[in-house]
Amino acid sequence: ASIYAPVSGSVVPHTEIADATFASGALGAGIGIHPATGEIVAPFDGEIIMFFPTRHAIGLKSNDGIELLIHVGINTVELEGKHFTALKEAGETVKAGDRLLAFDKEAIQNAGYDVTTAVLVTSPGEVQTVHTGETKLLEKVLTVS
Repeated sequence: ASIYAPVSGSVVPHTEIADATFASGALGAGIGIHPATGEIVAPFDGEIIMFFPTRHAIGLKSNDGIELLIHVGINTVELEGKHFTALKEAGETVKAGDRLLAFDKEAIQNAGYDVTTAVLVTSPGEVQTVHTGETKLLEKVLTVS
């Protein structure tokens, strides 16, 4: 199964995310994306299973059963939702490319936060990174088997 980039930007392995929990793989394998824009879209067809009240993170499940966490920034839970706008809610069905979340990248960075966005597969499976470096929106970035 394929997972497409939920935001354009620069891809790094999850082990290079500047947060021990993400880098260790404790939450799952995947990638970090240094986002070029302040908008997250659905990386596949599926359902939103969780939208954190602070709007900085989303749990998704693909139609083929892959569970994914998209977490915008590091320690951004501390912002308590400031600079984040939910565009969908938990329970909604989404298609790849549907807008899920908008965030003010500059304001978050100006508040002292790293905006690297973790894209982690939280369900079992063999996760492979398709490529690192620059990615376009909805370019294939991960495969899960």
